[in-house]
Amino acid sequence: MNRVCGCCGALRPRYKRLVDNIFPEDPEDGLVKTNMEKLTFYALSAPEKLDRIGAYLSERLIRDVGRHRYGYVCIAMEALDQLLMACHCQSINLFVESFLKMVAKLLESEKPNLQILGTNSFVKFANIEEDTPSYHRSYDFFVSRFSEMCHSSHDDLEIKTKIRMSGIKGLQGVVRKTVNDELQANIWDPQHMDKIVPSLLFNLQHAEEAESRSPSPLQAPEKEKENPAELAERCLRELLGRAAFGNIKNAIKPVLIHLDNHSLWEPKVFATRCFKIIMYSIQPQHSHLVIQQLLSHLDANSRSAATVRAGIVEVLSEAAVIAATGSVGPTVLEMFNTLLRQLRLSIDYALTGSYDGAVSLGTKIIKEHEERMFQEAVIKTIGSFASTLPTYQRSEVILFIMSKVPIPSLHHPVETGRTGENRNRLTQIMLLKSLLQVSTGFQCSNMMSALPSNFLDRLLSTALMEDAEIRLFVLEILISFIDRHGNRHKFSTISTLSDISVLKLKVDKCSRQDTVFMKKHSQQLYRHIYLSCKEETNIQKHYEALYGLLALISIELANEEVMVDLIRLVLAVQDVAQVNEENLPAYNRCALYALGAAYLNLISQLTTVPAFCQHIHEVIETRKKEAPYMLPEDVFVERPRLSQNLDGVVIEFLFRQSKISEVLGGSGYNSDRLCLPYIPQLTDEDRLSKRKSIGETISLQVEVESRNSPEREERVPAEEITYETLKKAIVDSVAVEEQERERRRQVVEKFQKAPFEEIAAHCGARASLLQSKLNQIFEITIRPPPSPSGTITAAYGQPQNHSIPVYEMKFPDLCVY
Repeated sequence: MNRVCGCCGALRPRYKRLVDNIFPEDPEDGLVKTNMEKLTFYALSAPEKLDRIGAYLSERLIRDVGRHRYGYVCIAMEALDQLLMACHCQSINLFVESFLKMVAKLLESEKPNLQILGTNSFVKFANIEEDTPSYHRSYDFFVSRFSEMCHSSHDDLEIKTKIRMSGIKGLQGVVRKTVNDELQANIWDPQHMDKIVPSLLFNLQHAEEAESRSPSPLQAPEKEKENPAELAERCLRELLGRAAFGNIKNAIKPVLIHLDNHSLWEPKVFATRCFKIIMYSIQPQHSHLVIQQLLSHLDANSRSAATVRAGIVEVLSEAAVIAATGSVGPTVLEMFNTLLRQLRLSIDYALTGSYDGAVSLGTKIIKEHEERMFQEAVIKTIGSFASTLPTYQRSEVILFIMSKVPIPSLHHPVETGRTGENRNRLTQIMLLKSLLQVSTGFQCSNMMSALPSNFLDRLLSTALMEDAEIRLFVLEILISFIDRHGNRHKFSTISTLSDISVLKLKVDKCSRQDTVFMKKHSQQLYRHIYLSCKEETNIQKHYEALYGLLALISIELANEEVMVDLIRLVLAVQDVAQVNEENLPAYNRCALYALGAAYLNLISQLTTVPAFCQHIHEVIETRKKEAPYMLPEDVFVERPRLSQNLDGVVIEFLFRQSKISEVLGGSGYNSDRLCLPYIPQLTDEDRLSKRKSIGETISLQVEVESRNSPEREERVPAEEITYETLKKAIVDSVAVEEQERERRRQVVEKFQKAPFEEIAAHCGARASLLQSKLNQIFEITIRPPPSPSGTITAAYGQPQNHSIPVYEMKFPDLCVY
């Protein structure tokens, strides 16, 4: 009976007759539109027949593909597309299954035209919003096939481009169809993302090749539309823009793997472009997830080549700057911690020459210059990211970096030995470089917040180290923090200008917070400036930094008291050059003279006291005529002109403390304080310095400590401990406690019950006893011991012994009075 129905068209079902009627005798005539309208009306009138229409069209298409009747294949797909666009009934799911089966058949074909035809139909289907959900539909085949088409390597360039673009459009269709439908297969699963993302990146990677094939500028716009790279970028942006919080990691991981597999970190151009696309496509609140992925990837590549790690760091830098405009959240310190850890590992790699600390035959050869390049990339990244942070976060980062700097202390010495010293030195330099990058451009109106005590103490401790490069970094960091009005570059060269108005300095009145800061830390700053001036290894850059630091303190933080102290400090530096207890070379002595001249010339014009300015001007003019080697114009040049005979400097060449005290005292300044020579304080950190000068100045301190040192105590024979001695110690301690408790009770009772006259007489007797003891102490100080700081120079350049009174000396903590 079925055979008879098949032969007699009148006996066939109506839907089959309607489907057959849309096909013309000659496929070149195309779809019969009138019959197609009848089929569409029938499908809308009898939606229960839609699944049978789809099945029959699918059967005809598969048969035509097998017989290579591609004209009828195109007509069948066109009919399917029109039915999909027109019908949205409850039973469309079964029709869609037939449709997807036909699309899959076309995609499996080796004919590029059929693949493109199937893709176009799928894209049209992807743009349709279905009224009824689908619980069992799967797109695994389409993801795999479209990804394969994205990697097409057809011999014909034009066909290859069309196939790749079809593959990208297909993936875009899959994403649109599934990304927002929770009932569909989860497109964010790793099994799908590992195919979609690399396929898009593969086409992005060949963007330059596609652009280079553009035949002429006039045809460039058309070529751009046909460029797979442009389409892949749009698809990638759309994919990432639809990503929710929990899906970001699955989308980013394939990007990192693709860059690893194709060695795309070393040129870093493509990697940077990819992550710029990612950062600008995702939602701003998800930025920190991308940063975390990059940080984890950097840790995972800790043993990779330095060029690879440098590429990851630079990409991280670009991504972090973009993320800083959004929400970085708690990843700030995590990022800096990871970068600093990588910095320390790189230093170890450069020192040991291997990634595991032991060199063997199978060990990778590490190139020191590549590690240095990686370290510079890390420092640059730290600075660029920190510059985008708000002030409070920047302050936290500054404290965090400073806490990582290895500084020797009494209880925590740094590593010893050749390798340990090199590691400590390189770590200090790299971290201070990072700190300098972070502090550059740092603006904080309150110096107490910008330079808290715990940070300033650690920073200035590094200024006592003998390494000249480390000391220079410390000075530059201090300058970066203090310069809040952009005056730093105006003091880059040391000179004695006759009129400083040409510098156009920006000067504000010292605020109350700055005054409090200087009262607390000024002596600490002065001391380190003074000790830095005495370093034998100083070069021109050190003196330029010292001059800039003195000048900026005078402009940013100076009140009348600070001005006086700075003048005393510079005069003490002049005495260092004149007396030369440190046996400094001729260049250092001339540099100190020139530094003092440049600063006093600046400060005299800032104070605007005519007599002070006149004295400074007279000394400078005298030096110009008879001793130009004591001025910056002759010292801080490429070929300095020095004098080897600096011991017989005449008084006319020197700035005299008595004269300055006289002229400033007449203008309301504290002349008594000006008459006092500056003497630096002694602290415990001097014991950590390797400088000879500090070792000499703290000889008294070391001698006192040696009396209480553990080595000395060990020489005393230990008392034998027995049961009787322990029992006696317990009984005696109980008795002592009872006596102390009774004494306190008697004192309280006396003050409660005794008459006022008796209490007053008792207190007066104690006051008299205290006064007598003080008188004895003052009598002893009439002939004070020699000063630890040695001799100084009095006014008019005459050396004399100067002593510190005992009550002004600072003794170590272990000293018992």
